[in-house]
Amino acid sequence: MKYSFQNDYSEGAHPKLLKALNLAGSKQNTAYGNDGHCKRAADLLRKEIGRKDVDIHFLEGGTQVNLTALTAFLRPHEAAIAAETGHIAGHESGSIEATGHKVCITPGVNGKLTPEGILRVLAAHPDEHMVKPKLAYLSNSSECGTVYSKEELNALHRCCRENRLYLYMDGARLGSALCASDLTMQDIGALTDAFYVGGTKNGALLGEALVICNETLKPDFRYILKQRGGMLAKGFVLGAQFEAFFEDGLYYALAKHANHMADLLREAFRALGFRFFSDSPTNQVFPILSDALLEQLSKDYAFEAWGRVDAGHQAVRFVTSWATPEEIVQEFIQDLHNYTASENPTKLL
Repeated sequence: MKYSFQNDYSEGAHPKLLKALNLAGSKQNTAYGNDGHCKRAADLLRKEIGRKDVDIHFLEGGTQVNLTALTAFLRPHEAAIAAETGHIAGHESGSIEATGHKVCITPGVNGKLTPEGILRVLAAHPDEHMVKPKLAYLSNSSECGTVYSKEELNALHRCCRENRLYLYMDGARLGSALCASDLTMQDIGALTDAFYVGGTKNGALLGEALVICNETLKPDFRYILKQRGGMLAKGFVLGAQFEAFFEDGLYYALAKHANHMADLLREAFRALGFRFFSDSPTNQVFPILSDALLEQLSKDYAFEAWGRVDAGHQAVRFVTSWATPEEIVQEFIQDLHNYTASENPTKLL
């Protein structure tokens, strides 16, 4: 196997983050996220968001953030709305339902939640005989690698305000999304009630930063965090990494690299005439490949099957990361050209 394009979290952590962890771990730190590293990292994030009034909590992983946040934000009879491809709807082993909250799914557009989809769910839940939708969930980038524009997020914000819903953004790949759209961290801080800044999939050893913008969602969150097992005793392990992320723009630099590597793959597939499952501008690429070509590629490279398109073709996902070497990408592109040149092009396409 030459290289795996299966995900963006197979490597450990960026050297600057490992150095920060080593320095932080060489001294004693206050426990449970009350240390100086977490406090400074929170201040750096507040500056990045452009708001001094947001609460910031550091957790270990994305599923843990989602289930802890929705547990805290929703009353027992309330539910979340998500596009049918939303991470909480299909990739978290029913974690939200396990907290007692239903996830109401609705068709998305290119993997994205829309105001029309929200209104469709609200219309189907008119009274107390059903759960009450209270929170709109979206992930940016989406599971299909697509991103929200500022105009789209504004529309979702208006819809949620008009219908008294919370707007929550899953930011597992937020760095990649921000580097591929016209949205900024300041926009997200102004237009959502809560969101999280993903670290695990952007070069951290582990860790996500939950940002709570809405005052009504802030009280007692740390109680829920502790109850759900998300209060890390060695919280400085998370804080030190986010310090390193936002001291000098490293967070965006790593995301830009991942996106650029994906752009190289995307252009290579496009130049050879391959179709795509989704129009993703981020570090996830979804070409539609023939079974014959997949058999060839899978001898040297790992990637994820995404779904069969017809009897002879599948959509597959290639993911690049902060650590993907350009020479590996170029080698893959050369192999792709070699395979398509040596085989019947009609068969491979």
